[in-house]
Amino acid sequence: MKSAVENLTPTRVKLTVEVPAADLKPRLDVAYKTIGAQVQIPGFRKGKVPNRIIDQRFGRGAVVQEAVNDALPEFYTQAIAEHEIRPLGQPEINLTQLPMADDQDLTFEAEIDIMPAFELPDYSSIEVEVEPLALSDEDVETRMEALRARFGTLKPITRKAKTGDHATIDLSAKIGDEQIDNVTGVAYEIGSGTMLKGLDKALRGTKAGDVVEFTSPLAGGDREGEDADVTVTVQTVKERELPELDDEFAQLASPHDTLAELQEDLRKQAEQAAKFEQGIKARDLVLDQMLALVEIPVPENLVEAEVHRHLEGESRLEDDTHRAEVTESTTKAMKTQFLLDALVERDEVQVDQGELIEYIMMTAQQYGMNPQEFAQSIDQQNQVPAMVAEVGRRKALASVLEAATVKDTDGNVIDLDEIDPEGEDEELGEDGVDELDAEVENEADAEVETVEASADDAEDAKA
Repeated sequence: MKSAVENLTPTRVKLTVEVPAADLKPRLDVAYKTIGAQVQIPGFRKGKVPNRIIDQRFGRGAVVQEAVNDALPEFYTQAIAEHEIRPLGQPEINLTQLPMADDQDLTFEAEIDIMPAFELPDYSSIEVEVEPLALSDEDVETRMEALRARFGTLKPITRKAKTGDHATIDLSAKIGDEQIDNVTGVAYEIGSGTMLKGLDKALRGTKAGDVVEFTSPLAGGDREGEDADVTVTVQTVKERELPELDDEFAQLASPHDTLAELQEDLRKQAEQAAKFEQGIKARDLVLDQMLALVEIPVPENLVEAEVHRHLEGESRLEDDTHRAEVTESTTKAMKTQFLLDALVERDEVQVDQGELIEYIMMTAQQYGMNPQEFAQSIDQQNQVPAMVAEVGRRKALASVLEAATVKDTDGNVIDLDEIDPEGEDEELGEDGVDELDAEVENEADAEVETVEASADDAEDAKA
């Protein structure tokens, strides 16, 4: 097999591949056998049909198509390996010559988006400046009120409902005589604005047993945006009664014995959260500087495809302003991934099992899922290598952050090593970690890798 590569753009190449007739002959022989085993021709046993009869009955083209479809992924993969090409996405295959005679070669072209090549600069001298740490009494009070709300109780009221009360309602919506929606026993916090427009206003001033009607545009479904006649029956109205702020509450809501100890703990949490936000800002500024120091080309058609998918999902394909915003963010995200993947490769970043488990636990909590179930899900979807790659990118960025100088606008140096995210309310015990360990132990040693086209990509562009 012969192959040559032509650079079309910094992110796209064209492979020209020539497969000699002798190399393709075994595939043609297999194709004849495959077709012969599938057809029944009078006078011949199944599987014993001569090649010339198959050509007469079905045409040489059917055999060639079968052979090429079978062989193309292998020859394509062999060619990209020979030229050390790192593909992104699927190739566009163009068959330029088919072996319609025994002595003819197969030639094809494949245009492919590739990982761009660029030189990484020295990032050791990066300096960024962030706002000073800001912590107020209101931050602590907000945390305390949120904690009180978690331990509050709902009690029925006889007064008229107001913002903040909790109602149980039955709701129906009609357009003309057509019933669009009908739900019963829905819990709703008045003033939250999470359901139909106008619902909060309609519920204020009501009591249990009241029926209110109003018109509202539908928020979803096939008739989204159309005005519907809404009828709401109020079943119950309750208010949240908050516990008193005393030592008893501190013992109920925390491991502390006194309210003073709880308040001090909440202050520390608020301070740590503020430091964490400061660290996030520093990270973003460092990453912006990293991107500014190197020119990274991106495959325009991949950006366009992702932008189209995003806008189509939002039903905003005609929104040019939003398209520009999404294009900018998508381009930046792609450049960031290319940059961090290059750092991973240059610095030979490795991901161990403990780091992978920690990331899976954190991601599972963000999705509100059990970590073991989340690990099983990503394993079934073959997403563990992508998780490993993401951990590798985070480690690569962390190494640059460690070398960067971060100061606030008052001139104080900020040690990012002292910043940790806030602890979650629920943690895995030892048994949970062991179970999660078992879920990923066979995947944790996977090397960090970028998205590469596989042989299956070529199959999607068969003759």
